[in-house]
Amino acid sequence: MEYVAVTARCTLGIVFLVAVVGKVRGRAAFEAFRRSVPALVPLPRGRVPAALPAAVVAVESATVVLLTTRSTAPAGLVLAGAALLAFSLGIGHALRSGTRASCNCFGTPAAPLGRRHLVRNLALVAVAVAGAATSYGDARLHVAGAVLAIAAGGLLALLAVFTDDLADLFAKPH
Repeated sequence: MEYVAVTARCTLGIVFLVAVVGKVRGRAAFEAFRRSVPALVPLPRGRVPAALPAAVVAVESATVVLLTTRSTAPAGLVLAGAALLAFSLGIGHALRSGTRASCNCFGTPAAPLGRRHLVRNLALVAVAVAGAATSYGDARLHVAGAVLAIAAGGLLALLAVFTDDLADLFAKPH
């Protein structure tokens, strides 16, 4: 079961790392993210704390750091799951309110938020839960199993990061 935890740590570590790097890679990227946040918060526009975008980046960064070691991984998995639930609530709010907000999840504006973003985040919550549930073992990992777990985590992360691109690729032409 420890391999499930390694897969989850790798998946979420990559997803959150790409999210952080995408948002802080330049002033324009962070500014675009900062402008997208109010549409995702169920508060009146003037009531959204100005520090919220920086707090999101701080939480995402802390998640990446916590996921790097076996001793802190359970906390990282719980933090990842909580953050993803909060992001899902924001997406749900935007969808219910009819806001045409863009997902700047990975630092680049993508398609307007839709159900696929909600599904992606909830799938990542499931990854976090599975990882947290299996990360308390002391089993020694075999190299081949660890390599496969890391590869699986990388693949799942790529699917999550490129959700919009994959949806566009497989969309029926109009």
